[in-house]
Amino acid sequence: MLYKRSSALFDEAQKYIPGGVNSPVRAFKAVGGDPIFVKEAKGAYLYDEDGNKLIDFIASWGPMILGHAHEPVVNAVIEKAKKGTSFGMPTEIETDLAKLAVSMVPNIDKIRFVNSGTEACMSAVRLARGYTGKDKIIKFAGCYHGHSDSFLIQAGSGAVTFGSPNSPGVTQGTAKDTLLATYNDLSSVKALTDANRREIAAVIIEPVAGNMGCIIPDEDFMKGLRELCTKEGILLIFDEVMTGFRLGRGGAQQVLGIDADIVTFGKVIGGGLPVGAFASRNEIMDYLAPVGPVYQAGTLSGNPLAMSAGLAMLTELNNNPEIFRSLADKTAYLHKGFERVLKGKGIPYQINRFGSMISLHFTDKPVVDFASSAKGDNETFKKYFHGMLSQGIYLPPSAFESYFLNDALTYEDLDATITALETIIPQLQ
Repeated sequence: MLYKRSSALFDEAQKYIPGGVNSPVRAFKAVGGDPIFVKEAKGAYLYDEDGNKLIDFIASWGPMILGHAHEPVVNAVIEKAKKGTSFGMPTEIETDLAKLAVSMVPNIDKIRFVNSGTEACMSAVRLARGYTGKDKIIKFAGCYHGHSDSFLIQAGSGAVTFGSPNSPGVTQGTAKDTLLATYNDLSSVKALTDANRREIAAVIIEPVAGNMGCIIPDEDFMKGLRELCTKEGILLIFDEVMTGFRLGRGGAQQVLGIDADIVTFGKVIGGGLPVGAFASRNEIMDYLAPVGPVYQAGTLSGNPLAMSAGLAMLTELNNNPEIFRSLADKTAYLHKGFERVLKGKGIPYQINRFGSMISLHFTDKPVVDFASSAKGDNETFKKYFHGMLSQGIYLPPSAFESYFLNDALTYEDLDATITALETIIPQLQ
């Protein structure tokens, strides 16, 4: 495939945008080469500026669960845009989406909309601190909760990709209030709670991690974490920016059978437009201004375009819950196909899968946390990424990212993806 126009556009972008991109993982630094510039997308396919058609396995990092340019979502946005794009005033559709979200997700009474997953997680932590009167939080190495200062301590995803898990600009005062635990290791959390008694406001976690590849939570770990937080008076925050409305109608809380105290959302809840949200029980959410003392605000929060897209998306998912089974079945089919191709080829690998999230790691050891994910062979991953791209398959350009399947993918698309892997095996051996 030729990418002349993409390369030219990247050269131009670097003159005016830091690194030529507005989110670092897009720059292809982890895999080498120049990033692909997208012209348009439809269903399961991306069409780049050079006219190449690519089968998409990132789905805009999750939200395009029904495929790109899904007609009900697009039509909802068009009709709403004709009536105005932003007012900075309340609108009925905000309540409509809030009511639907609350009805779908267990264990929440109220929800507040913001503009990004980062904003949602930042606000959730502020609310937890205000509600508990405590300052410290526990996060897990490799979990990414956006680029707010509190979270850039051993963050996953792009931060690890670029070799700078502790970002300059994060003050020592902020860093000391962020305690670091190991994913799937309850003893590491207990050690922190024992050493910081009555100081920890919240534990924040991706219930199914997606920023060190797809990492599946151990059942005893999650149950133990819930019990520990309850015992110690710590709020448990589920970052469901990736998993919310993707793993199931009620997100990871429903699928795992674990109740969080605060839940954050993004991605799917906006139907692909910039939206985030955080939600909880009445007694916690009523600590927010204007009812309570914890301040949070945003001029574009709940803007009508994002609300219309989110309402169209969630309505379809709510009315057609079989979509979640369809997505999981397609992901399992891809998993089995990759296993069939890779087995016996002399290439160390691990495949992690949960629902419609999946990742391939080039290592012979199970990948259960950040440390085991980081042991993957990145040189092999680079060959894998570019080999698949040459076959028309677009994967996350980082070994530390989950793939996100969309339901517009057909089994013919999945067969083509499995065949592509088979074709490039000699490059990986």
